[in-house]
Parts: sequence; C-alpha cells; structure tokens
Amino acid sequence: MRNQIYFGDNLPLLKRMEAGSVHLIYVDPPFNTGKTQEMKRVRTVRSDSGDRVGFKGRRYETIELGTQKFSDLFDDYLGFLEPRLEEARRLLAETGSIYVHLDYREVHYCKVLMDSIFGRDCFLNEIIWAYDYGGRPRDRWPPKHDNILVYTRSPGAHVFDREAVERIPYMAPGLVTKEKAARGKLPTDTWWHTIVPTSGKERTGYPTQKPVGILKRIVAASSRPGDTVLDFFAGSGTTGEVCIELGRRFVLIDDSEQAMAVMAKRFPKRVDIEWIGCDPAALMESNSSRTD
Repeated sequence: MRNQIYFGDNLPLLKRMEAGSVHLIYVDPPFNTGKTQEMKRVRTVRSDSGDRVGFKGRRYETIELGTQKFSDLFDDYLGFLEPRLEEARRLLAETGSIYVHLDYREVHYCKVLMDSIFGRDCFLNEIIWAYDYGGRPRDRWPPKHDNILVYTRSPGAHVFDREAVERIPYMAPGLVTKEKAARGKLPTDTWWHTIVPTSGKERTGYPTQKPVGILKRIVAASSRPGDTVLDFFAGSGTTGEVCIELGRRFVLIDDSEQAMAVMAKRFPKRVDIEWIGCDPAALMESNSSRTD
C-alpha cells in the first residue's frame, strides 16, 4: 500500500479509517504552552555594512527568509485530545502501541485520560527524553525534558523488538565484560538525546521538529518491517522519514499548510506518497514566497 499524507483536521479523517488498521501510533500534539511557537529562517551573506561580525572581523548581513509559527493555546486541552485518542485506540491493531509525546504541563492530566481510554493495565512506560538546550529561567530548575506516554492495545500482545533497537554505550564500561561493553546496552526509559541543532543538516525550520534519533528508536522497537505507522500531528514529517529508512508504511495527517510544505520538500520524489487534500508542489511554491 502507498504511503499517505492528509491535509486537514485529523479527527474526521481518523473516523474514516478502518479499525485495527495501524500497528504503531506516534503523536506529538501541541503542548498547550499558551504561546505562539515560532521558528525564523535566516541566511547570512558577506557584507561590509553587515550587522554581524564573524571570523577575522569579517562582517555579515542577516537576511530573514521567513517565519513559521502556530498558536499553542487551548481552552480545553483534554477535551481536544480525548476524541482523537479514542479514535487512536480504535485504529490500533491488537499488537499495536501508541506513543504520546507531551511535556510537564499536561502529562499528568493526559496520563489519567489515557488510563480511562486504554485501561491502566495497558500502560507500558513513561519515557523521559532529556536534553540540555534552550532557555534557562533564573527562578526555577530549568525544564529540560519531555514526557512520552506509551500504551498498548492489548496487554502482553504488543510488539517490542529489543534486538532492533540501536544500543548505547555503558556509562561505566569497565564494570562489564569486554563483550558487553562492545555491544552496548539497551536504553532504559530515560533517553539522553540532543534536540535538532539550529544549524544542523536535520533542521527543516519547523518550530517543533523532533529528532530522527528519537523516532527511530520508537519505530524500530514497536513495529515490524512492512507495518503501518500513523502520526496524526505530523508537523515536519520526522515519522515519515524514519519509516522510509526502516521500511514501514506511514500515514501522516496535519492541518498546517506550512507543515505540508516542509514535508513536500523533505521527502524524496522517489518515495511513493499519495497526497490527499493538497497539492504539495503548489504549497512549496506558496510557502517559499511568504515573508511571515
């Protein structure tokens, strides 16, 4: 089956999908920060009258190419998520799992909500993704982690392929055998992984882009080659990129034209993708001509 990318409100689209048709769901819903999430795209060029000074005193001018942003504020956040999570449970195969990516503001409320939808016996893990970049408030411990809640469709029937997960170095390799040190260890429920670097090759310019490394670990562990992976808050399309690499089929949904334009640019033309509800070429052209 072809990979699919849908442009539109995810709830009615989810309702039209077949029950039990997906093997893994990853979602990174808005965090309800109450702010406008924003990412500016800039380019620097040599200029004698530039606003920045670089190597050996050379001057550079910063040119703003555009800004991608969206409002991250909900009057009833749980009311927004609940029907979508109910549909997610309906869509999961018996061997399926769902990963819901949240932050400290909403994770505790969402845990109670997901217990009521999936059942407490289907709760598998709370993964802590820790990083060390961004702002540092002076009046509290800087919040430098996200929370990922993991639930299964049926207790004990879920896919978890520990052998497919890329291993990490031991913190004290001298305390284990040389064979174990060379092989590395299976990650725990606390993941240390950098955010997408501002100037890194992975950066698409989308405000809330998540690293390929995080999604790769999830997809490798909780699905098999050929399985269908669903992400209905697709954003920059990282889930799709990982599925291409690991041989999974993907279904992505987002209601942002900017997200569609980023994904149209991100995915190679050789990948078989059916675009529903939009013309990716037209969106790319429109998005590239915007200044804000």
